Amino acid sequence: MTVSYKKLWKMLIDKDMLKKDLQKAAGISWASVTKMSKGEAVSMEILMKVCKALHCDVGEIVEFIEDV
Repeated sequence: MTVSYKKLWKMLIDKDMLKKDLQKAAGISWASVTKMSKGEAVSMEILMKVCKALHCDVGEIVEFIEDV
């Protein structure tokens, strides 16, 4: 199963935010932002911090895609 953060990146564009703005607002490390940029899995704690910073639900920022 693959993780897609396309919804998150679109939300950042809509909110006129950069990845570094997200990092600061959510209080997460740059390594976590990099992992998400590469489509890698991050912990639920990181996702919760991102959701809190963006005032959204996890389903609005991440999508799981089944490998075929």
